[in-house]
Amino acid sequence: MAKPKLLITRKLPPAIEARAARDYDATFNASDVVRDGATLAEAAKGHDAVLCAAGDPMGAATINALPASVKAIATFSVGYDHVDVAAAKARGIIVANTPDVLTDATAEIAMLLVMACMRRAGEGERMVRAHAWAGWAPTQLMGLSVTGKKLGIFGMGRIGRRLADFARGFDMEIHYRDVAALPADLAKGATFHATDDSFLAAIDVLSLNAPGGEATRKWLNAERLAKLRKGAVVVNSGRGTVVDDAALCDALRSGHVAYAGLDVYDGEPRIFPGYHALPNVVLLPHLGSATIETRDAMGHRALDNLDAVFASQKPRDQVN
Repeated sequence: MAKPKLLITRKLPPAIEARAARDYDATFNASDVVRDGATLAEAAKGHDAVLCAAGDPMGAATINALPASVKAIATFSVGYDHVDVAAAKARGIIVANTPDVLTDATAEIAMLLVMACMRRAGEGERMVRAHAWAGWAPTQLMGLSVTGKKLGIFGMGRIGRRLADFARGFDMEIHYRDVAALPADLAKGATFHATDDSFLAAIDVLSLNAPGGEATRKWLNAERLAKLRKGAVVVNSGRGTVVDDAALCDALRSGHVAYAGLDVYDGEPRIFPGYHALPNVVLLPHLGSATIETRDAMGHRALDNLDAVFASQKPRDQVN
């Protein structure tokens, strides 16, 4: 029996490409060039499935241009806002993602951003690299203590809850904003806020861990930033679309927000130009899931979902 033909849109970890080559008639992207939607649809001709990744333009136009042979799209990511799920469903194409396996890695990056911002690690690292460090000084790069601060988590899903676990190790007080309060066993004593006003006024550090989409687009705007305490810290390891970049830059320049740490961006890899000139921002290149263990687990999860499709079973992580 012929192996299903699989288009892999990006270069994946070696173990994942080896498994794909063993189990599928796979087409790889050795150069890792990001292709536009029309090119992706053209490349999918003659294939039975597509294994895409965050950033691939799998909108309605791309999906509607896919050949009739495509039965499934597996995305190498937990988020799937880059895939038009409704368009895929209308064409009978199964869509699956890779939840659970990147929870710890992404929460680690969120905690790293909190630490780097509050202890001014980005500024210090740049100072040393620029040969500008003249030695220890009593008032040099004085930041903020992490221990005992009030951490507000916008989006208390798996990653938000894991971040809360890490933050408790620093005796941080946990507050959260979500559509509903969690059961006590998941909240673990964290304080739920039913309104943005009470949430933002209560915290020292805001971590954005909510999903993307229209419901959260530019949620952190000028109005909500103004409701944070003066000198607050903002970190984002969730979705770049949640932030109004111009408003956050204004708040950073005025000092109302003391520091910000970003791992995701609206329209990445393009970054809002205002960030580059601000010393009180830590900028990371979307490292959230970038550990060897996590990326391998994501790839295996994506292939598990495709295996299920071609075994006429429902994928574990089907989203439509």
